[in-house]
Amino acid sequence: MSETVKLPAKREFDFAAYVSGAAFSADGETAAFALGSGIVKLVTIADNSTREVEAHNGASLSFAPHPDGTSFVSGGDDGRLVRIGVDGSLAEIGKAQGRWIDALATHKNGGIACGIGKEIWYWAPGVAEPKKLGPHPSTVAALDFSPDGSRVAAAHYGGASIWQVRNPASAPRKMDWKGSHVAIKYSPNAKFLATTTQDNAIHVWRLANGQDMQMAGYRTKVKALAWTADTRYLLSDAADCFVCWDFSGKGPEGQPPVEYGFGDGAGMTGIVAHPDSGFVCGGFENGALRLGDMDSRRDLELRAPADTQKPIRAMAWSPDGWRIAAGAEDGYAVVFDLKNKS
Repeated sequence: MSETVKLPAKREFDFAAYVSGAAFSADGETAAFALGSGIVKLVTIADNSTREVEAHNGASLSFAPHPDGTSFVSGGDDGRLVRIGVDGSLAEIGKAQGRWIDALATHKNGGIACGIGKEIWYWAPGVAEPKKLGPHPSTVAALDFSPDGSRVAAAHYGGASIWQVRNPASAPRKMDWKGSHVAIKYSPNAKFLATTTQDNAIHVWRLANGQDMQMAGYRTKVKALAWTADTRYLLSDAADCFVCWDFSGKGPEGQPPVEYGFGDGAGMTGIVAHPDSGFVCGGFENGALRLGDMDSRRDLELRAPADTQKPIRAMAWSPDGWRIAAGAEDGYAVVFDLKNKS
């Protein structure tokens, strides 16, 4: 934006370790950051205090809010899946000796799923032992629950598999497409399932009839996807701006994407969408953070780029949409408060 604007108030931290994940409690009053050192940092918004929890003997590789709203789930390279409370408590959910847990999904209805090799381990609400879904054609690369929590989808070599969590013994629905699929995201209206591939492309299935479409042309591998709350736009990283595929009407295949928010040529390393509106936040390889508005197609620089800054690797919106948390490779972390101006 060319005109002078007041930026949101922010809280900045130096955690001195790679920030691999970020999440908020259900009330938005605790921001949590998972680190490559295996530590999880808890930030209490009210007094800006921090609490440290030693979650793993090794790195935290995957991170998400726990369905209970007052804790978080972390998967580590020590094979442990753990629950971290906002009070600093720590409890083990499960363990897979000798395995990395780098694929994780949770749902507010109570479901928790993680990838263990070629399998999904799924914990139903209130159940201590997981159901094992699979095997898949390759290691499970990413997971996502359907909006209603009734299904969990896995990305892997050759496409995606959709499992009914209430009947895990049933065969999954197979969504086939050649190559390795590395990220996966349901649309908020549950009509589409999107994945990213090693071929620098996005693949999307229309779930009603299985029709699929491919959007290619990215300069690097796409690692992150985000849908706007109304499912009109699918956004991705791996470009130097906000790339937005329009799913209104007949959809985007064969049509150019909407693009805006061009900066200095640095590639985007992550993208997250506002839970209720058309705002999106993108992080970049030069440490910049930009807030985009899909309605006006304008953007605001929340954090300016700098040669000394490392790539943004983790971002999250608070459930009410008024706060953004982000973290970078060098341990920089920030919480923006969109209700207040600095």
